[in-house]
Amino acid sequence: MRLGLALGYWGRGPDPRHLELAQEAERLGYDSVWTAESWGSDAFTPLTWIAAHTSRIRLGTAIAQMAARSPTTTAMHALTLDHLSGGRMMLGLGLSGPQVVEGWYGRPFPRSPLTATREYVDVVRQVLRREGPVEVAGRFHAHPYRGEDATGLGKPLKPITHPLRADLPILLGAEGPKNIAQTTRIADGWLPLYWSPTRTDAYEASLTDLPEDFVIAPMARVTLCDDVAEGLLPVKAMLGFYIGGMGHAKRNFHADLMARMGYADEARRVQELFLAGRREEAVLAVPDAFADEISLVGPRGRIAERLELWRKGPVTDLLVLAPDPHTLRVLAELNS
Repeated sequence: MRLGLALGYWGRGPDPRHLELAQEAERLGYDSVWTAESWGSDAFTPLTWIAAHTSRIRLGTAIAQMAARSPTTTAMHALTLDHLSGGRMMLGLGLSGPQVVEGWYGRPFPRSPLTATREYVDVVRQVLRREGPVEVAGRFHAHPYRGEDATGLGKPLKPITHPLRADLPILLGAEGPKNIAQTTRIADGWLPLYWSPTRTDAYEASLTDLPEDFVIAPMARVTLCDDVAEGLLPVKAMLGFYIGGMGHAKRNFHADLMARMGYADEARRVQELFLAGRREEAVLAVPDAFADEISLVGPRGRIAERLELWRKGPVTDLLVLAPDPHTLRVLAELNS
């Protein structure tokens, strides 16, 4: 199981520790470093900065939001950074949810998310292969555009720049069973939001007949501490925000996933509290057991024991959310 460093997205501003952590991860033999975006900092610019200050570690977006860019724009970002980094780029994509797509990006959320994702990936693949002009008669992504308001002057084009790699890896952040199953067919890897090594049956039906070398790369917060309950609080805060705040009461993919993993009543309660403005109570309502399943928290010995569960399953890459170089070093030692 390879290790990756997950830096996430910025809060109020850039975190001055991120570059140091990325460089330390490279020195420790971590395979990859990953950035993200929500509705603030973007995923590609920090990754480019890291690329300029490293030499070996692979560079991934986990995730870049599809609604933020047309698929050809995303492909331009990926092929540009792949060239500048010497072939280290991995493109992780996600659809996000209606609240973000319509509320932040000002675009309609696709009525058929699977079709929209499939078309998006098809366009990116065509750009990277550069076998001919990009042509997709898609429902959501049409190239050239031929809508009612089109001028009729659009023509199929292929990229001026020759991509460094036609097979640049594309990974998808998928949560629903059908979306995960489609991911195994159209992508090179899957970026699970939550992964429990003791509850892999939650995904089993979607992960049949995996392609060879298919990547499964979940994120997990790693915290070295003596007090497990206290160490779980940041995990619970993240879960409270995702389950309660990143979605509507009637449509929240993160809450649905928690329910499928055996915590339906608890997910509903977290949502109710968060949407009522009782955020601290919502965080505390996240079960310690669930937060513990999807993270690595506690003394070194406990983390070593639980890490073995992750190593025994289908996970190929563990993307580590770690607060300091010491934690990165300890995990590298335990995973060696």
